[in-house]
Amino acid sequence: MRPAHRRTTAAAALLSLSVVLAGCSSGPTTPGDDSAGGQGDAPGATQAADPVDPVRLTTSFTDAGSVPIDEPLTVSATGGDLSDVRVTSAVGPVEGRVEGGTWTSTSLLEPGTDYRITAAATRSDGEAVERTRAFHTVDLTLDQLTYPSVAPLDGETVGVGMPVVVTFDLPVTDRALFEKHMTVTSKPAQKGSWYWLSDREAHFRPTRYWQAGTDVSVDLDINSLPAGGGIYGQEDRQVSFQVGDAHVYKVNAQTHQMQVFSNGELLRTLPITTGKPGFTTRSGVKVIMEKFESRRMNSETVGINRNSPEAYDIDDVRWAMRVTYSGEFIHAAPWSVGSQGYANVSHGCTGLSTADAGWLYAMSRRGDVVEYTGTDRQMTLENGYGDWNLPPAEWKKGSALS
Repeated sequence: MRPAHRRTTAAAALLSLSVVLAGCSSGPTTPGDDSAGGQGDAPGATQAADPVDPVRLTTSFTDAGSVPIDEPLTVSATGGDLSDVRVTSAVGPVEGRVEGGTWTSTSLLEPGTDYRITAAATRSDGEAVERTRAFHTVDLTLDQLTYPSVAPLDGETVGVGMPVVVTFDLPVTDRALFEKHMTVTSKPAQKGSWYWLSDREAHFRPTRYWQAGTDVSVDLDINSLPAGGGIYGQEDRQVSFQVGDAHVYKVNAQTHQMQVFSNGELLRTLPITTGKPGFTTRSGVKVIMEKFESRRMNSETVGINRNSPEAYDIDDVRWAMRVTYSGEFIHAAPWSVGSQGYANVSHGCTGLSTADAGWLYAMSRRGDVVEYTGTDRQMTLENGYGDWNLPPAEWKKGSALS
């Protein structure tokens, strides 16, 4: 199992287990002993001392060998006033507070972990008492734990169109609970929301493209949260990234030109070619997802049979940048230079000269925006980072909390 971190949540208490806190006694006590104690009568005493009720603890679990992890731990006392509770383990202490005579944890427990409770209370006669108690949390397998992968990477600098992409390796049924514990903050502050593409993938984007120079922090506080169907969050994740210059590339498939803007300034207009009939390039907003200095491109990976007259297999395509899952790239296409700026002759990719492609590749980063116009085939939400093809009002509807 991957290392887990502390979690925070609140839930209703379970059934309770009574534990006796012993007071002072005339003989030694055994750690973990539940007997009540009081000063015994001295030999030859003519009058017994007034009995003192023992302090009893009530905890929120019934089976100390298999304590659930998705509920808060509670400890309360009768026969005295609870003053302090400490719950510790090898992975660290469990945070909590005493209110109204009950201690309640404010962080969830780790699965498969040994814990120890040390409780202090003041008995009705003013005597301070303390007792320890051990318990073990429920053991979970990796088939019961969903791990969140996050893009961008921690410390990465990205373009203004980069969404926060969280991918879970097991399905999250209770999306609303998870989303409440998935926080994105930015400096300067920019409003945004989550959109669940499926029960395994959620994206966050602001209302408009990120502002250049924004610092973004992602906090996934989902460790031990119940995802539904007997699955729990495996680990908290914290990721911080930066937004670089605002690179927006405008591609017009009718004029066969790409305008390259940086922070609103037009740097260059490049001749390009896009998809020919039958292989029409999609119009809409795309985001650069991957970059490859060199990449093999084989038509069979996009559904073109090797025996087709349209088949191709090129070992060394230079300066390739992916913009769709279905196989659209921006790349160097020296074989089509004669058509660039004049005609669309590709199989859907955006082709440039080797020099122009290299120049564009050098300035580009993951998350840069490419806005395509001029075709009757539309970009879709799921085909890459298609997030910006939904208006803000429609995007908000994809939140589990909308």
